[in-house]
This record gives sequence, C-alpha cells and structure tokens, in this order.
Amino acid sequence: MRTSSWMGVLAALCVSGGALAHHGWSSYDSARAMTLTGVIRESGYENPHGYIELEEQEKTWHVVLAPPSRMQSRGLPASALKEGAKVTVEGHPHRTTQDELRAERITVGGKTVELR
Repeated sequence: MRTSSWMGVLAALCVSGGALAHHGWSSYDSARAMTLTGVIRESGYENPHGYIELEEQEKTWHVVLAPPSRMQSRGLPASALKEGAKVTVEGHPHRTTQDELRAERITVGGKTVELR
C-alpha cells in the first residue's frame, strides 16, 4: 500500500511538471500585431513548439512557432527552417520578454503557412 501511494504522488508530479513547462498564450499581446522579416540564425523543430532565432536588421528575435506535427501537416518541414533562410513572420510580441514573438504565420521560400 505504501509503495502504491508514493507511485501515485510521483505520477502526479510528473504530469504537473509537464503542464507547467507549457506556457499560456495570454503572455502575448494579441492586440499588437507585428511583421518581421529577416534571416534564420538558429531553429528548433521540437515539442512543445518549434522556434527560430530571427535576425532582423540589428536585432535578433526569438520566434515561437507551432508544434512540429502542425507545421509538418501544413507543409512546413524542418528543412524549410534552415540557417540562412530569409523569412517573414507575422505574430504578437511577448508582454514582458523583450525580443520574443509568437508567430501566427510564416513565409519562407515564397510559401506562407498558417501556424495557428
């Protein structure tokens, strides 16, 4: 009985830890739309959300994308997000984190993909 109680507590902690790792979209200012064009300096095609580090003029933005499964199903493979690719993203800035944007859509290689 004692072992199963500890296992239940451990399972609950694991589940809650995963939930805490995922951030809510209320941290982004949905009333303020932005469009950025620049060059990808780094990218990640990983869960829970992909990302790119976008160099736009003299500033680098951390751009949060969609989950890989959604990007893949909508025609945006990981290979499209290669370093050096020129992209345009439209989205909403983070309310408190400078230089972070949640992308609604991305245009790369002449193709626009809706991310949300």
